Amino acid sequence: MGLPGCAKTLLSKNLGTVPNMSSKNFQMRTSRVSNMRSIFSLFSSDLAIDLGTANTLVYAHGKGIIVNEPSIIAVNRVTGEVEAVGKEAKEMLGRTPGNIIAIKPMKDGVIADFKQTEKMLNYFIQKASEVHLVEQAMVAAIGAGLPITEPGGNMVVDIGGGTTDIAVISLAGIVYSRSVRMAGNQMDEAVATYLKRKYNLLVGERTAEQIKIEIGSAFPLDKPLTMEIKGRNLIEGVPKTITVEDSEIREALGECIATIMNAIRVALERTPPELSADISDRGIVLTGGGALIKNLDKRIREETGLPVSIADDPLASVVLGTGKMLSDFRLLRKISID
Repeated sequence: MGLPGCAKTLLSKNLGTVPNMSSKNFQMRTSRVSNMRSIFSLFSSDLAIDLGTANTLVYAHGKGIIVNEPSIIAVNRVTGEVEAVGKEAKEMLGRTPGNIIAIKPMKDGVIADFKQTEKMLNYFIQKASEVHLVEQAMVAAIGAGLPITEPGGNMVVDIGGGTTDIAVISLAGIVYSRSVRMAGNQMDEAVATYLKRKYNLLVGERTAEQIKIEIGSAFPLDKPLTMEIKGRNLIEGVPKTITVEDSEIREALGECIATIMNAIRVALERTPPELSADISDRGIVLTGGGALIKNLDKRIREETGLPVSIADDPLASVVLGTGKMLSDFRLLRKISID
């Protein structure tokens, strides 16, 4: 059984030594070895790790975010050795020879492959003497700067790679929380499926993600956008280039956005009246990479009538929140999942 998406943020205290990068499990065929050694040399004894479906971020106490890489690992099928991790492994997606496979060990907010996830994490740390699991939405709220310890309602919507986590928080406790498996990865798949169905054009994961980032939107844009897309024609089997408009990609993302909107409405319906009044004043805060979808905040504002804001650094909200808790272990233990 996978680890729930809402409880995949880890905090490590008094870490030991980092892995020996020349050992059997971490042999690398590129100069990445020396690069990662230099990164690990920056680690202090306190680390915060956001193990996300799309990206893994590591925060070092006193230094900030020192690692921000895709949650992907490339493994040699024959030897079982790790060929690459993170950005380098992502570059291999769809381009690996038969003996190498690029794996995403996190899927839809849960650990789909424990063995490869362990290897990926061991790439960053070897052991931790104290580990806490915390609700991801709670940490995202802390990273976004919300006053979670005050007696007032705070609502955060964290749209990650595999899940969207929604929570209403008051007095450092979660009053309501819900996690839905609809987020960035599903949006990418929706874009690829749309192009395949409408244009018989096959595109890869990276291309679909880029389309979503560049012209994807949740509400009509003030200025229309277009994008030239290259893929493979499914009928003729040859490379093909088309031009799509933002309205088409908005249509492709329609079901995904609607699912998130429905989850937000349910959360608002189940929030106690007193906290609802607070939320109507403070509004909803969006975090996670999905918060960067164009006009998503406007869409939520139009449908709920509430103020909506995006965190200053939505992609890093979770790891920044875990980093803040490293200096406040009293709060950490208070909000930790038993």
